[in-house]
Amino acid sequence: MKLWQKNTTSLKEVEKFTVGNDRDFDILLAPFDVLGNIAHAKMLATVGLLTNDEADQLTAELKSIYKSIQHSAFSIQPDVEDIHSQIEFLLTEKLGDIGKKIHSARSRNDQVLVDIKLFLRSEIEQLVMTVQSFFELLIAQSEKHKNDLLPGYTHLQLAMPSSFGLWFGAYAESLIDDLITLQSAYKIVNKNPLGSAAGYGSSFPINRKLTTELLGFDDLHYNVVYAQMSRGKTERIVASALANIADTLAKLSMDVCLYINQNFSFISFPAELTTGSSIMPHKKNPDVFELIRSHCNQIKALPNEIMMMTTNLPSGYQRDLQLLKEHLFPAFTTLKDCISIASLMLNNIEVKKDILSDEKYKYLFSVEEVNKLVHSGIPFRDAYKKIGLDIEANQFKYATEIHHTHEGSIGNLMNDTISANMKSVIESFHFEKYHEAIDQLLSN
Repeated sequence: MKLWQKNTTSLKEVEKFTVGNDRDFDILLAPFDVLGNIAHAKMLATVGLLTNDEADQLTAELKSIYKSIQHSAFSIQPDVEDIHSQIEFLLTEKLGDIGKKIHSARSRNDQVLVDIKLFLRSEIEQLVMTVQSFFELLIAQSEKHKNDLLPGYTHLQLAMPSSFGLWFGAYAESLIDDLITLQSAYKIVNKNPLGSAAGYGSSFPINRKLTTELLGFDDLHYNVVYAQMSRGKTERIVASALANIADTLAKLSMDVCLYINQNFSFISFPAELTTGSSIMPHKKNPDVFELIRSHCNQIKALPNEIMMMTTNLPSGYQRDLQLLKEHLFPAFTTLKDCISIASLMLNNIEVKKDILSDEKYKYLFSVEEVNKLVHSGIPFRDAYKKIGLDIEANQFKYATEIHHTHEGSIGNLMNDTISANMKSVIESFHFEKYHEAIDQLLSN
């Protein structure tokens, strides 16, 4: 059964190809399609396209469908094209002609788009909560290991002293900027396209601001042509935000793979969190972080995939856009899974103590010795030259004590401020607003 079916039936090969894997991803959209239908029905009653009694019957049946979806007692029948057809079929089966009225003043185009917006909004919230938990772990580890020094590198060459406090804290603060970009994506996601119909509006006197309020959107896409143009663009912007988080996680994973290497030997994990070799009995491989790195690098490629899939598309709906779900939707699950397993690993990380007491790291302290000379009144360039000459003559003498006090340094991590900044970013999403709207939509 298809919403658009007339007397001519598509060739089965064409139908199979055009539907593709859409039904599998439509199941993810099921609860959101119901919510969009409820809001649409309520709005139709306010403009006279449904009676109040018809709207009440529709919303009651839609709420029943919503409960079945929540309890995993819902499926798309084999002969039904998509989630939108399935729900309209159920309404018509139960309510007769009243069910057929639900599609008034609407196209499958804006129906799909509002479902995607609601789905992305929910997924972004779940991702934010996952990132927040990981952030808190990183901050806790930063505080726990703030006095444990390790080498800092530039060009993968010894540079200056660092600390595990700085290392964990750096990735924590990186996640703040990542969520700022995700918040920007969320602002674009949280706009209502419903009522744009096929992309050119409707001659019915619909109330688009009402459905915006009912569904808890912050605003609506006003221009109906742009509302449809936002499909593809929205997915690309969201993918870019996911890629930023993935990039932070991939870089962290690469550090771990280096640091666990025996030539570094800065960290280790319990044996049960590593994997072995089929031939080398001594191996403890960081397979978890290698896979995180690869998964995250795939996600980093996602914005470009979507960009290429939508390249040179004109305004108006094109079927190319259907395929974006297959690329974007699984990325949320993959990213959340990567963060969760990284949390398990870092909860059990073992940090090596007194790493910098080894003489092979002595040149890490060259800048400290330069700075001591500067403190004594010697100009920096002269102090730099003297220490350089001492190193060349193999006469370099150093002490391992360091005293860094400025903001964000080894001795002043500023973790409280970093945590406050993360709290502020998370609160600015205002997820509670849409939750209140949806709760009210389902209760009235």
